This record gives sequence, structure tokens and C-alpha cells, in this order.
Amino acid sequence: MEYRALRGVEDLIPPESLKYERVVDTFKEVVERAGFSEVILPIFEEARLFTRSVGESSDIVNKEMYVFEDKGGRVVALRPEGTASAVRAYVEHGVYAKEPFTKWFYVGPMFRFERPQAGRKRQFFQAGAEVFGFSQPGADAELIKVADTVLKELSVEAVLEVNSIGCRECRPAYREALINFLMSKLNFLCPDCVRRFEKNPLRVLDCKNESCQKVVSQAPKITDYLCSECREHYEKVKEYLNLFKVEFKENPFLVRGLDYYTRTVFEFKSSQLGAQSTVLAGGRYDYLVEEIGGPQVPALGFAMGIDRVMLLIPELEVERRGVFVVTRGEEAYRRGLEVVNFLRSKGIRAEIDHRQGSFKAQMKAADRLKVKFAVIIGQDEVEGEFYSLKELSTGKQERVESLKELLARL
Repeated sequence: MEYRALRGVEDLIPPESLKYERVVDTFKEVVERAGFSEVILPIFEEARLFTRSVGESSDIVNKEMYVFEDKGGRVVALRPEGTASAVRAYVEHGVYAKEPFTKWFYVGPMFRFERPQAGRKRQFFQAGAEVFGFSQPGADAELIKVADTVLKELSVEAVLEVNSIGCRECRPAYREALINFLMSKLNFLCPDCVRRFEKNPLRVLDCKNESCQKVVSQAPKITDYLCSECREHYEKVKEYLNLFKVEFKENPFLVRGLDYYTRTVFEFKSSQLGAQSTVLAGGRYDYLVEEIGGPQVPALGFAMGIDRVMLLIPELEVERRGVFVVTRGEEAYRRGLEVVNFLRSKGIRAEIDHRQGSFKAQMKAADRLKVKFAVIIGQDEVEGEFYSLKELSTGKQERVESLKELLARL
């Protein structure tokens, strides 16, 4: 019987796994410089956490969540996104009572049942950052700057789009104006948008269907309905982005696909990815902590699609590093094992071929593994009690008298 990975999930084997590590390492380095600490969250939660936070009218909840009943009769979901879990942890552990503000990041797999395509898998990987405790627009601009820095350090070219979707005070007036506009356009909307129109008309603005986008392009702009506080907040965000020298363009129809957003929303989009152009996105969610059972705490965050970023970074040129110990004969093999163990204890990557093939075969293996040096132990080295050290990139070979000298040369 032949076994294969399920449709929509993939193995990451070298060199793709090295790409993954590069993206994650770069992300962690940037956010840690900005004061973020890692939080490790569970992969599954009660399904109602996502229903309540992401929104019952969202595509994630309606069509894409992996939901099942466990042996305890609880309705459980594999996490489709990270923010809801982060907020749940923030509330459950009473972090709001211990810290004036909190900055967390997380990395890990997410799950959505959707049609697999490039950059859109059923198991995919996200790196996210969340900030709790700041309502000021400077925090929005700072977070966007952090996101921009991550992508720049990965050499990913993407266009930043920003918008404000207002608050509880000003959004109802826009919602009414949008409903009035869409009422006569229902025949031009896709079936999903007709459903969205009935439950949450702002979601129509997020549709990628071409006919829906044509309708939306003529819709009222939410920025024309912002209250004075939201308008001032949005203007300050843009002012600080200019201060940070972050280039952006305004998109008055950008709303994001999740119910919890308020005021600032943003997306980084790459023209190289086709329909799935968003590589990093986020915004402010000032009501979510309260809705999940905590006090009123302003918050904001973003998530980066690691799989999509991996499509945009060049193939990695593997740097030669470490040592391969080449041996011939039982006594040489025993000495080789000692060398490997010694070098590893000193923090140096070391490998040996236990099959003890020919020198030529072992050197080929060393070259395939992209090691920098080969330590050769043959009959002459055993009898003379020395080692031969060869640099594979240049072919230069020298005699080394002891392990101490070998370590110094390496």
C-alpha cells in the first residue's frame, strides 16, 4: 500500500526546510529587536472561540474551519489563525493585570479547508505579532514598520496598502450607506457576496471575484464616514509612517476578512503571487479582548504567510560548513569516531560515513553534504599518528598533529 500526504498539506524537506528556517529566523530576529517575546499557543481550541472572534459570517467560519467533536463531547477546531488564540491566552492568564503593555509573537501551523493552490494550503504556516495596551496611532505605525522591516530583510518586494474601517460609533452610518448602494447591485454579485450582504455587507468589499470588484469600485468610501477621532487617528498613522519612511498607498476599500478589526487595517501585497497576493496583513482590534471575556484593552497585530514568503525568496545557496571525517580500516574508523565526538563537543558540526566505502565515495558524500573540511584518516595517518585536513573548496591539504591543533585550524 502506498502512502502519500493528504491533499493540501506538504512535507518540507531540505532545501525547502532551510528556506522555512531562514524566514522564521529573520522574522524572530526583527520582532525581538522591537521588544516582542514568543508565546507558544495550542494548535486546537474550542471552536466557539473562533466563531465568536473571527465572525460567524466569515468564510473561515462558514466554509474553512476544521471542526470535530472530541471524545469528551467538546466541539474543537484546528486553529485557522493565531490572533484569537493569543487574545484568549492574554485574557486567561490575566496578563492585562500584570503588564502595562504586552508584545507577543508566535510561529506555527494553521489550518483551513480550502482549495489548495500555490501559497494557499490546508495546512499553512504563519508568523504573527500582537500588541496589547496601546491605543495610540504611533503603535500602529510602529507595528507596520516592523512588518515592513521583516519583508525588506527577506528581500521580498511588496506594496503596502492601508485604510481605516472606523469604530462602533461611525461604522453603522457607513454600513447603512453601503447597504443602500448594494441593494440594486445584487444581481451582479457572486452567491457568496449575496450571503455576505445579508449578514455583514462590509465583507463584499473583500471579495476577489472580478464582477464583485467592479461593483465595489463604485461603492461609497468608508473613509468618508469616519468620526473625528477615527479620522484623526488615521491621519496620525499615515504621518508616522512617513516619519518611519515606510512607503504606502491608501486603499479605501480594504477591510480585511475578519470581523474583529477596527480603525487601522493594512496589507502587504506582491504582484508575483497572482490572486493570492497578500503576504502579510493585519490591523487594530480594540474590542476583541473585551469580547473574549477580558477588560477593555486596545490591541493590534499582523500575520505573515510563511509559505507565500518562501515563494518569493530566491533559492538558498548552501554555505559550506562543518567537517566530514573520511576513514579507511577499523583502526582509522575508531579514531574517526573519536574525532567526530570531540568536534561535536566543541560545537563544530561533524559527520562520518559508517559504511566506510572507498575514499572516493566518502569524498563525494562530503561534497554532497556541502561540508567545508574533510579530516582524512587512512593507513599513513594511523601509523604516523596524525590527521590530514583538506579544504574542499580549494583542495588545499595539510598535516595536523593533534586534536587540539585540528580544533585551532577549524
